[in-house]
Amino acid sequence: MSVNYAVLVLNASYEVIHVCNLKRAITLIFKGVAIVEEETDMVLRSPTISIPVPAVIRLLRYVKIPYHRVKFSRKNVLIRDNYICQYCYQKFKIMDLTLDHVIPLSRGGWDGWDNVVTACRSCNNRKGDDTPEEAGMKLLRKPRLPSVVTYLQIIRRLGEEKKEWRRYLFFDHEEENPMEHQQEKYLISST
Repeated sequence: MSVNYAVLVLNASYEVIHVCNLKRAITLIFKGVAIVEEETDMVLRSPTISIPVPAVIRLLRYVKIPYHRVKFSRKNVLIRDNYICQYCYQKFKIMDLTLDHVIPLSRGGWDGWDNVVTACRSCNNRKGDDTPEEAGMKLLRKPRLPSVVTYLQIIRRLGEEKKEWRRYLFFDHEEENPMEHQQEKYLISST
């Protein structure tokens, strides 16, 4: 199992606020900042402890999130582009993807949402220090800053494959409210 395994992060109010990697999730749990809401069937093992792998964690204190701008990072560019190479239009695993500057840095390009796209290693090498036009390559989509709403929709799309995320991303409308699910954990039998 990779430490890049995605874990859904909820605010104390059960609002989806982030996706973090497994290492970060375990750190938040052990620091007492978050609790596990949903677990996977997988287990992390060490010589002295076994830990169920969390799928969803919830922060214990409410964090006010300023919904202004999505942070520019490799992870967020990959999420924006849905792990699809913007030149050959194929979906890849994270480890097989790179970031490419549409206008190369050596030719006046910049690091930013509107100049960086996801590319597979082969396409990135083929494009090299050229623009897409010079390399005879066409972009799937013009790069741009995603809105927070777009970013949350992308997280929702990632969650389609993760059954543990579904109730928090409103896929299973017929399921109970997540807060009711949490309360059920602490019901005490009177008999």
